[in-house]
Amino acid sequence: MNQPIASPSQGSQHNRLARTAALSKVSWPVNLSPATVSYQSLGHLLIIGGDVECRTALAALQGAETELTSVTLLLDSASVGSQDRDVPGVASYRIDMARQGIAIRGYLGCFEVELSHEGAPVNLAKAVLSRDYFDLILDLGKHPCLTLELPPPGYFACQFGTPAYTEALAALPEHIGEFDKPKYFHIDHDICAHDGRGQRGCTRCLEVCPADAIASRQKRIEAWIEIDPFLCHGAGSCTTACPTGAIQYRLPEPHAQQDYAARLIEAYRESGGTQPVVRFVERAYLDEELPPPAGHILDIPLEELGAAGLDHWLGALADGACEVRVQWGANLPGSMIALLDDQLAQARTILDALGLEAGRLTTLDAGDSERRDELPAFNALPSRSRSAKAAHGKRARLNDTLASLTAAGHLDAQRHGMPDGAPFGAVVVDNAACTLCMSCVSICPTKALGGGKDKPLLSFLEADCVQCGLCASACPEDAIALMPGFLAAPQRLERQICKEEAAFECIVCSKPFATVSTIASIKAKLAAHPYFAGDAMARLEMCEDCRVKDVWHEMARNPDAQLKV
Repeated sequence: MNQPIASPSQGSQHNRLARTAALSKVSWPVNLSPATVSYQSLGHLLIIGGDVECRTALAALQGAETELTSVTLLLDSASVGSQDRDVPGVASYRIDMARQGIAIRGYLGCFEVELSHEGAPVNLAKAVLSRDYFDLILDLGKHPCLTLELPPPGYFACQFGTPAYTEALAALPEHIGEFDKPKYFHIDHDICAHDGRGQRGCTRCLEVCPADAIASRQKRIEAWIEIDPFLCHGAGSCTTACPTGAIQYRLPEPHAQQDYAARLIEAYRESGGTQPVVRFVERAYLDEELPPPAGHILDIPLEELGAAGLDHWLGALADGACEVRVQWGANLPGSMIALLDDQLAQARTILDALGLEAGRLTTLDAGDSERRDELPAFNALPSRSRSAKAAHGKRARLNDTLASLTAAGHLDAQRHGMPDGAPFGAVVVDNAACTLCMSCVSICPTKALGGGKDKPLLSFLEADCVQCGLCASACPEDAIALMPGFLAAPQRLERQICKEEAAFECIVCSKPFATVSTIASIKAKLAAHPYFAGDAMARLEMCEDCRVKDVWHEMARNPDAQLKV
């Protein structure tokens, strides 16, 4: 039910007590035994940079009596320093970093470093240490070799003399030994829209990973998405960007995370709380936040802000939050900010398209406690029933949310433009060109496109379409085109028939086995084929069983025909 908007001073203590009571009833979904990967670092360090900077860092590490097994210096020949001074037990090499290539791949305990020498790659660790890898890298160059927003564990890039430099020197000894890290995500390849039968589709996860931990692997014509758990930082951008839910957090599971918000709002209201505002915030931010938030602020504590997107935000509104606020952290990677801005733009467009206030979803700057604690400007929307929250699939949960918001809004029956690449839209089918071959149906990862059970037809459910483009790529007749945008009409949630026609019956046994348009298309394409010359063209109008029988009967009548088979 809608709650009356109170004054800033009304019921604040009562809301704090209600929030405390709600938190005592609802616990954050956790698991004590996550799947992990293991790193092993033996302490072989490579320092890259100018002469003075590298040697100073080496002296600092030696003075601290670290347990490094070996240190190798890769010095820029253009730098100025004591170039003739060698350090006992430390290998040093000079290259022109502006001209020679340095390729670094790997992670803590497994860094492969290749130099270009006379046009051929040289494994530096093998040349220096007679082993394939370095364990740690300290990159002091003016231009780091790796420019990732989230570099791999064990790689420290910093400028000499900065606070980051001091922190890196202190952290290096702590990265020697064996370490376990959770496998943050898993992939359901059955619903991944990246590839189908050699056709390339969705690439959204590849475009947003700040750690470059996601790759497209290919064997023959098939391609699939792969996440390297050793490079992954668990930022969550991939699971937010994935439109089908093929990539999702292992723990907590997305449906459990979304259900937590619903149960928290419900428990808060049952405890007498009013005007709930749900805030999505990183757990680390909460640990340092002062002053504490007002009583009507219900926090969703995320390990990474990218772990929640528009499906979670809109879900909280459908579950009874007056507003949703996304708390910006101080050190978000640029790619994460871009992703969240895009998700915010999509969510606000949807709210506006549904005739609801886009201002229900806002962002908070780091440290803005005054804006954080403001009472909401809107009443809560009618909460959806608990049964609607049972869906586990990402798209199914989102469709449940949108159905609830649709019932509360006012539709204008228009298609609203969305940010480029948004997973909302329809397909346009050229009925004259479509032969109902069902190639699009077989390749659709979400089953937005479907066929008929008893008769040839092509149907489409816009709510399930993620605009991956696989159907358009797979169509042999080029009869399908994408039409992006969010349709603010009930038809979006209803399956529509795109094309329907009578079945073609076998001219021998009368069994329906194809469509009229399919047979016409095949006959036109094979008209000049010698196998179907003359009376044999009639075989194209036979089902598979009668076609085989006709071939064998012809061979029995005309033994010479066997020589042509």
